[in-house]
Amino acid sequence: MSGHSKWSSIKHKKGAADAKRGKLFSKLSRAIIVAAKEGGGDPAGNLALQNAIEKARSYSMPKDNIDRAIAKGTGEGADAAAFETVVYEGYGPEGVAVIVEALTDNRNRTASDVRHAFAKHGGSLGATGAVAWQFDRRGVVVVGANGVDEDELFLAAADGGADDIERDGDVFEVTSAPENLAAVRNAIEGAGFTVDSAELSLIPKNTVSVEDESAAKRVMRLIEDLEDNDDVQDVYANFDIPEQVLEAVAG
Repeated sequence: MSGHSKWSSIKHKKGAADAKRGKLFSKLSRAIIVAAKEGGGDPAGNLALQNAIEKARSYSMPKDNIDRAIAKGTGEGADAAAFETVVYEGYGPEGVAVIVEALTDNRNRTASDVRHAFAKHGGSLGATGAVAWQFDRRGVVVVGANGVDEDELFLAAADGGADDIERDGDVFEVTSAPENLAAVRNAIEGAGFTVDSAELSLIPKNTVSVEDESAAKRVMRLIEDLEDNDDVQDVYANFDIPEQVLEAVAG
């Protein structure tokens, strides 16, 4: 299992823990509200909303919470109008490319916080487009590998429009075009498989190897600092830290 994929697994477990404390639910709700405000409350005709709901479901967000967020987005309240989407790009320690996606009601505050985090941990914020070319946006559905036949899983996923499947340790990662994410998840679940998570992700085209433990710590401290920001929705990076080093750092 690559260090980068291992990080994805750690992120999901951390996200599940954050959800229990309510912090992640607030971020997920914000994404749903804005998507519903911008594209309407019907997921069938609103891809952004569809994907925001898929991600919320992955972290066991209650349906009532999802429905309330949609209602806020399509209502006359100021909740959605207050937020705007902003994306920051930069480089972390060891030349690691980092993309930060945020929803904010105060662009100046968020920009200042993100810039401070990069500077604090030995990175630098770049201009728009500085690192985006190093990533592809994909739908990613994760299924536990225990007792699962890879060929059967792929056949089910392909019915929903999946492009590829890859085993990473104890999970399978099924990838698709962003617009096929919900259909792939539904096809997989319809075939009787259990989905661990389903969300849009930015997949690095190439990774930067970070094998030194002290350097890995600097990279992870930057990532964690960014993820802890209330305005930040997602952080993507192209590091590849050896699994044993990553586990030591994450521990």
